[in-house]
This record gives sequence, C-alpha cells and structure tokens, in this order.
Amino acid sequence: MFNNNKILVVIPARGGSKGIPRKNIRLLKHKPLISYSIDIARASQYVDDVVVTTDDSEIALIAEKFGASVIRRSGELAEDNVPLDPVIYDAMIQKEKLAFDEYDIVITLQPTSPLLKPQTLDSAIEKFEDFGVDSVISVVDDRHLSWGYDENNQRYFPNYIERLNRQYLPKSFRETGAILATRRSFVHEDSRLGTNIDLVEVSREESVDIDNYDDWWIAENYLQKKRIAIVVNAYDEIGTGHVYRCLSIASKLVFHEALFFLNENHQLGIDIVDNHNYVYKTYKNKDNLFELLREFNPHIVVNDILDTTSEYVTALKNDGYFVVNFEDLGTGTDVADVVFDALYEHDLGKNNIFTGHKYYILKDEFYFQPQKIITSEINNVLITFGGTDPNNLSQKVLDAILTTNYEGRINVILGLGYGDVEGFVSRYESNPAVQIYQNVSNISEFMFKADIIFTSAGRTMYEICSIGVPTICLCQNDREVTHVFGNQNNGFINMGLGENVGRPEIVVQFISLMNNFDSRVEMNKKMTHIDLRNGFENIQSIVKEKYREFELNKRLE
Repeated sequence: MFNNNKILVVIPARGGSKGIPRKNIRLLKHKPLISYSIDIARASQYVDDVVVTTDDSEIALIAEKFGASVIRRSGELAEDNVPLDPVIYDAMIQKEKLAFDEYDIVITLQPTSPLLKPQTLDSAIEKFEDFGVDSVISVVDDRHLSWGYDENNQRYFPNYIERLNRQYLPKSFRETGAILATRRSFVHEDSRLGTNIDLVEVSREESVDIDNYDDWWIAENYLQKKRIAIVVNAYDEIGTGHVYRCLSIASKLVFHEALFFLNENHQLGIDIVDNHNYVYKTYKNKDNLFELLREFNPHIVVNDILDTTSEYVTALKNDGYFVVNFEDLGTGTDVADVVFDALYEHDLGKNNIFTGHKYYILKDEFYFQPQKIITSEINNVLITFGGTDPNNLSQKVLDAILTTNYEGRINVILGLGYGDVEGFVSRYESNPAVQIYQNVSNISEFMFKADIIFTSAGRTMYEICSIGVPTICLCQNDREVTHVFGNQNNGFINMGLGENVGRPEIVVQFISLMNNFDSRVEMNKKMTHIDLRNGFENIQSIVKEKYREFELNKRLE
C-alpha cells in the first residue's frame, strides 16, 4: 500500500517561541531541539519528504544541515494567534509545486516532541492500511480521577461514576500533539482532520511535549536515561552483601532503567530481589546470561559477583557494553571500564580501579539515622554476622557472652540465608535476655540502640561506622581478613579469622570493652569522623566521566 503513496512530513518551527526563547534551536542533550523531529521523520521506512516550515533564518539553516528541506513561512502565518492548519496547508502546497506532484498523506510532526520513536511514526502511518481511516492522532493513556466545573451553578462535579484506582478506570486518551497524520484530501486552510479518525497510543516517555522549562528538564532526563543490567547473586559462600549493595544502587537510579540478572541456582539472591519488588531475570549459565543481556541491550553492565575473568568481561565489551565491577580481584579488572573496591584498600596503580571507604554505598535507612552518643552503661548488645553466617559465629559469640556477668539485653539478627534458624531459636528460647530476629528491615535501629556490636568484616562494619557504635569484628573467611577498614584506626577491634578465635578470647575482649568507657568513646569518635554518606555520588561522578570517554571513543571508531 505504501509503495503507491507519497508521504510528506511537515515540521512547523517558528522563531518566536515565548515559553522558552529560541526553543527550536536550543541544544537538548547536545543537539538542537528541531533536529530530533527531523531525525525521527528521516528514520521512518515510509516517509518520502521532510520539510520544515519556518519564518526564521537560523532555524532554516539548522534544518537543512540535518537533512530537511525548508519552506519559508510568511510573517502573517508566523503570528502568535495563527493556528497550525493554514501553516501546514501552505507548506504542503508549496512543496507540491516544487515537486510537480501531490502527496497522499500529510503528517504534522511537532518539534516539541523529541522523544517520539520512528517506530511509533511508522505505526501511525500503517493505520492508513485501513482505507476507512482519514486521520491518525497520537495520544497517551491519561486516565485519572478528574473533575469538571459547572459555570452556571458554580459547582464542581466528578467526571467519573465510581472512585477506582487508576489502573481500573476506563481508558481516557489525551492528545500529545506529536503526530497528526491526514489523507491529502482533508488538508485545508481551516482543518487537517477527516471524518474517520484513528489513534496511535504512545508511551508516557514519548508523550512529553516541551512547552516550558519543566518539560525541557523532563526531556533532558529521558534522553540521558540508561538501561543498566545488574548481574549479582547471593548464596552461602559469598553472603548477601553484594545483592544488598546492588539494591542500594538501584534505589538511586530513579532516572534510569535497572534490571537484575540472577543465577537461577541461587534462590537466596532471587528471594531478596523479589522481596524488594525489583524486576529481574534468571539465567541458567553464561551463554544464557549473554542471550538475556542482548535482549535487554543495556548501556551499562554492573557486575557484583566477586572475581571476574578477562574472558567474561571481554565478551561483555565485545557486545558494546560499558562494564562496572565491584569487589573484583580477578583478571576481569584489566578489561573492565571501571572497578570499585570499597572493602579493599589496595592500590594497583591502575586508572580504572578505585578503592577505599569513600566508594562504599550505604543503604538508604542509614542516611537518616543519628550518630550514637556513648553512655557509661552497657544495656544492649547486638550480634549480627550477615546474611548467611557460614561459620555460625553468631552462636559462638552468644555462648561466650552468656558465660559472663553481663545482664543486659542481647539482640541476635540472623540473615535470610542462615541455615538452622529453628535450632538456633530453640537453643536460647529459655533465656529472656536473648531476642532473636531474622532478616529485619530496619537494622539501623538495632545498631543505633546497641551499646556494643559483634559482626564480621563485611559491609556491615561500614553501616555500623556511620552510626558510631563500638564494634568487635570476627572475620568469616580469609577474604574478609584483607578488609583492612575494620581496624583500630577506624574505631574497630578486629580479632581476625573467627574460626581461629576461641570463646575465652571473645569473653576477655568483651569484658574489657564493656568496662572501658573511655575506649568506647574514642572508638565512637574515630568512626563518626569518617564520611560514608557520599559513596554513591563519588561512584556516580567517576562513572559519568568514564562513560563520556567511552561514548567518545565509540564515536571515533
């Protein structure tokens, strides 16, 4: 059908825009606003000609540079009160005179809708396959509880019968102004609409119509929106810290589209992400992961899976992704665009690796928790050894404390991946001082109320540090031993590898700390002098800089 129809796109662009001066040629993410609509029209598989009608020489020059022809609009047709109908008609007639031919379909494409997709324009054109359709208008589903006003009775009235949640209301469409396509025979000086009108529904993103600076800000953010794939897992050997860090990252990516990729063999990670209501996909193996990544087509791939190989990261790079790795000591660090290791203070002299506590990302709840004020009495001890606690350090420490003369409360938090929760509970259920919790959602409150905390040398010690509670660390594995942040200079007592620490040693250390008020005050001061609240911003700044270099290199290739 379309091989036998000539299709003209007319883009109206006055020079005298009022809401945003010189709007049509102002740079929107490094390109003139009008260039977006020209690119959309030229990318269509059906459009024959693209013309910009304007009264402005600068707009005309830029339009030609981006591949559109130009019709100069008269001053009369450029006045504020002139509707678009005579403007489009004039452009069509002038273009037809130049072409010595008539068009079959004339489409008005507004330059103020830069987020429209070429596929949507093609969908609107394809509506004309139905020979009964005269005109097609772009709309967005805008259903909501709305009210009208009766001028005669001076009363408000509801435009609905029943109050329902938005998704259950009947569809109500609002014109976006982006597309108005019409058969040639219905284009006149006073109308561009035929008798039978069809609608093409666009996404909320595509519906953005730039009329003021707020609209411009929204469009800028949409254009900077990135698809971010987050590859992460949680299981006994690596714990849950990685997935919680990625959840913290995802919570801050409000202007981007984040999708989690989780190994189907590690149910713990799947459960945690699912409980936080984030969208995810599961993969069977590396080949399957790459298939899913190609379907999503991310701009950025985040790996929080510990050590990566150069082969894995190279394969990601070959697919065109910008690669960000966390806590990676593998050969993949040589190939990744950027690597962040908050837990490791090593300096390998590589310009793509950034280490240290200033790249730690706190969970949201810790940003609003006040810092601890140390008191002389010890009434609350917290034991928390992460999501899995594979060495059962929780039981070792609790048994040690119960042999002392401490008479206060002991809170024990077991992670979602802890093995025998029922056995742990039954072991201590007769002791009223011991309160056992699992997978709490407000761990910052437990930390703040504690006077002394026992934990491992993972991400939890950074969270504790942000509050300033005196802490004794027992490392879960050799890797944690290398997490040097948990040291005396930062306010921690680190007893080393937990499996090598006996119960008597724990007792001695606990009693010593409990009886030394000055030591606890000093630990608190050291912790609270460390700034841990800007980790995401520090990471974001580096990623933005590296990503700009990445995009520039791609353009130069």
